[in-house]
Amino acid sequence: MADAHWLFGDQLGPHFLTADAGGPRPDAPVVMIEARSVFRRRRFHRAKAHLILSAMRRRAAELGDRVRYVRAETYRDGLQEALGTARVTVHHPTSHAALRLVRSLDNVTVLPARGFLVPHDAFRSWAGDRARRQLRQEEFYRWVRREHELLMEGAEPVGGRWNFDHDNRASPPRGASSLGVPSPYRPHEDSVDDEVRHDLDAWERAGEVSFVGRDGPRLFPASRREAVAALERFVAHRLSAFGTYEDAVLSADPVMSHSLLSAPLNLGLLDPAECVAAAEAAWRAGAAPLNSVEGFVRQVAGWREYVWQLYWHFGVDYRTNNALGHTAPLPQWFLDADADAVEANCLATTLAQVRDTGWTHHIPRLMILGSHALQRGWDPAAVTDWFHRLFVDGYDWVMVPNVVGMSQYADGGRMTTKPYTSGGAYLHRMSDLCGSCAFRPTERVGARACPFTGGYWAFLHRHRDRLAHNPRMTRAVAGLDRLSDLEEVLEQWQIKG
Repeated sequence: MADAHWLFGDQLGPHFLTADAGGPRPDAPVVMIEARSVFRRRRFHRAKAHLILSAMRRRAAELGDRVRYVRAETYRDGLQEALGTARVTVHHPTSHAALRLVRSLDNVTVLPARGFLVPHDAFRSWAGDRARRQLRQEEFYRWVRREHELLMEGAEPVGGRWNFDHDNRASPPRGASSLGVPSPYRPHEDSVDDEVRHDLDAWERAGEVSFVGRDGPRLFPASRREAVAALERFVAHRLSAFGTYEDAVLSADPVMSHSLLSAPLNLGLLDPAECVAAAEAAWRAGAAPLNSVEGFVRQVAGWREYVWQLYWHFGVDYRTNNALGHTAPLPQWFLDADADAVEANCLATTLAQVRDTGWTHHIPRLMILGSHALQRGWDPAAVTDWFHRLFVDGYDWVMVPNVVGMSQYADGGRMTTKPYTSGGAYLHRMSDLCGSCAFRPTERVGARACPFTGGYWAFLHRHRDRLAHNPRMTRAVAGLDRLSDLEEVLEQWQIKG
């Protein structure tokens, strides 16, 4: 009889059970473990817990008699209950902690990672050729495009350009409350969702676990069928409008034309290869413009792959980087996603979206939530943990590079060339959030001063010596000398202590 195969809760698609390229044998029994300790240790968003458990239980139902589904306190306990000391295989997990666990077990054989385009050894070879240079995303993205022949015409990119970023930075349409595109795919809840919600309620009542946020109707796919339907709807009805406004924000239209595919991708319900292939096919059929398709391909085959590889390349200690020396604790209102405790409209709106759905798109994450944390000098490790726990698509491999490296610049520039933060003018240009706000994006001091505008200048002053030597920050830092009210700005906004 074949060794059993262990599926983690983010390895739920059919490609994790195929026998090709080092996968498990077709007749291998399957083990899945629902470990309660995962939810005991940390305070996750309730919608995230619901989504993961719903997806796991659905996959177990699909596998039928082939799977042994165990509910246990820990993964070790569950594996012991399911198999004892019998041999088991598992595809390379997605976190350092999970990899340490499976490697510590004598009866576990670790197979190559799946769910990504680039194998680890291929990335190591690419990175090794650049040992003395920074591993920039744009160079990596072009390499992936060539290797996988994505949006290529021979040796050249289609359209003669690798990157259509310049075409994808439009402000939202003036006066519009939405983009007016067809709505995204939304699943219908069923008895599995009812069972999961019943269990979560019981755990909370018993004081075993505590969650953040609201668990309304499930918004994201929890099965392969639902995930494929979501991909097909995005490509057919929403991809064409994606590119131009991908960096824009509308308060009443939080999903804009974004794909909402990060959650099923990160659960393993979709394979990135099928996502980029579907987008490219739409362009070649004339159903979607190149700027939208390239923007989507760059997110999936560029940024997602880049983040995954850097998580492993930088190693387990990367999460402790704190180049800017930020140590302020996260305030309770942020920990609780208490949007009602916040006066700034952009921050309150974004926090409400996180509280209610466990999701916002990349610009509110980076330029509102992340930028606010950076300007306030919050501990980057705590910020990373918050993003991991409160986003339905948040996993350790996702959030450590995204938050430590990009959002909080805590690695001092190993991943990105500058800190990503701004004053209120950027938010005013790229959103409709400032018009109804109590604060003015043009004001740095006083009762109506925008906390992002004042916070931006205070941040630059606090780290002036470091940032003055960064070519991409030289002009911004020099702007401090032109502020006639700098002393007042620092008095109102400078971090104390």
